[in-house]
Amino acid sequence: MRNIARAGGVGDNVSTPEQIAANSRSSNQPTTTTVGGGGGGTGGSAKTGSKPVRSESTAGILFGIGAYGLWGLLPLYFFVLMPASAIEIVANRIVWSLLFCALLITITRAWKTFWAAVKDSSVFGPLALAAVLIAINWLTYTFGVTTGHAVETSLGYFINPLVSVLLGVFVLKEKLRPLQWAAVGIGFVAVGVLTFSYGQLPWIALILAFSFGLYGFVKKRVGPKVDALTSLSVETVVLAPFAAITMVVLSVTGVETLTTLGAGHFWLLVASGAITAVPLLFFGASARRLPMTTIGLLQYFAPVLQFVVALTVFNETMTTARWIGFCVVWLALVLLTIDMLRTTRKNSVLKKRARLAAAGS
Repeated sequence: MRNIARAGGVGDNVSTPEQIAANSRSSNQPTTTTVGGGGGGTGGSAKTGSKPVRSESTAGILFGIGAYGLWGLLPLYFFVLMPASAIEIVANRIVWSLLFCALLITITRAWKTFWAAVKDSSVFGPLALAAVLIAINWLTYTFGVTTGHAVETSLGYFINPLVSVLLGVFVLKEKLRPLQWAAVGIGFVAVGVLTFSYGQLPWIALILAFSFGLYGFVKKRVGPKVDALTSLSVETVVLAPFAAITMVVLSVTGVETLTTLGAGHFWLLVASGAITAVPLLFFGASARRLPMTTIGLLQYFAPVLQFVVALTVFNETMTTARWIGFCVVWLALVLLTIDMLRTTRKNSVLKKRARLAAAGS
């Protein structure tokens, strides 16, 4: 769901892996601006220009809330699917997602784009690796939710931005700003506190954070070459054979629930295809309409919802030590957010000065 990504690395703006690809595409599109001066009738132009901007921004926020809201409420869906195991849920999610994506590709007449991505090794290779990473992420997340560790799964997505910053340092050799260093240091303290609280490393949270952080990194490298629907379709094509084999094995061994718990349960599992794809489509619509800073702030909506669901619906226990650990994590995220907003404001001022200087010359 959420990692920090920059146009040249992973250190400035907050985003999800799907956003990375959407941002790469939207950066090539013309930006709609309000007419504020120059020429005749500027007052009328400003009113005419500002209305579409506000309308687009409102739509973008609504789409963003829809995407992150659905991701945040996903634990409730997995809870309804019990007693299906995490392996069965993920296998069904992959298979039905593939069918749903095929339907969308047919409707949008995008098969040519899909086959072009499959045939291009520079696209298919990274997406195959991304498929493995997202499978690990899905399995870990579903296992955590269905075994009483929903709080820890939310923690994984809270610390994901910190992991993305570390990737920027160790993989892209980026230099961090002081607030980013402070956030990373506080993040390590938080992991120490939570390790003490859990009596072991919070491995579910760490696997989620690192698998999704790496997923975002891989998707960022291939993002400019492929759209979100094609990307998801290729990833599910890679995983579908393994998922199908898993479903057969579960059926043969008598432990599958797809066809044994009634029509309601069957259709709920089949719906996993749409439940996987729809938030991505919402997110894509949001990313095309909103600046990266706004999406970066919206991203925290999902783990907050997951955390609330874990406490209020699943009644999971939060000890004093765990509260302290989570508060330390949130402090680190506050610092990252302040740094992001400050950097965005600074870049905006620099761009404005550059435009004025160019106009003056």
